[in-house]
Amino acid sequence: MKRNFLFAVLSIATALIQAGPALAQVAGSTSLGVAVSEISEIANGWSAKKSILGKPVYNDASQKIGTVQDLIISPDKKLSYLIIGAGGFIGIDRHDVAIPAAQIQNKDGKIVLAGATKDVVMAMPRFEYANDTQRRDEFVASVQKDIVKAREKLAAMEKKGAAATGDAKTKIDQELANLKQETKAAEDKFAEMNRAGLARWKEFESDMRQAIARLRKSLSEAIA
Repeated sequence: MKRNFLFAVLSIATALIQAGPALAQVAGSTSLGVAVSEISEIANGWSAKKSILGKPVYNDASQKIGTVQDLIISPDKKLSYLIIGAGGFIGIDRHDVAIPAAQIQNKDGKIVLAGATKDVVMAMPRFEYANDTQRRDEFVASVQKDIVKAREKLAAMEKKGAAATGDAKTKIDQELANLKQETKAAEDKFAEMNRAGLARWKEFESDMRQAIARLRKSLSEAIA
């Protein structure tokens, strides 16, 4: 069996749909699509949707070690990696890793990664998309900024409350208590997210955003 059996998956759909006009021309010079003679070869290849994505990956002992989550195409248009997910439950806490396509084999219709085990895959560095990493960093920076702003506001209100008397002090103390509560809630949720590891930040994103929204509301209502 060929080791690079996945290479043809990118153009099969377009090739079959456009089987009528075998070649298309752009600006009189550039050929798009495939020739009629190539369609049969592509059709006999592997479909990413039907035969690869979401399919189990086994080792050479026929033990399931994970599931194919994605395919990564390098800038030179070659299939470079398969993203294989192991562990977790219905996608929660799944550990995704990048496996070079050259290490993947097709054995009797099964996707095989020889010599691997689930423990070995789980011990590999977790794969993250570049845009996810950037969005995570921006999210963390935004949360930290709001928490710092809340801490500074708390310090200013405590100082102002210490010098206030009567009704003014009562009002400051009430708003101070509310802001302290929301600040602590946001800090606790942020600490929980950090303890779990930044790779799992999405699991905490919704709750973290809600905590920050309440914190911002308290900040807007606090005495200047």
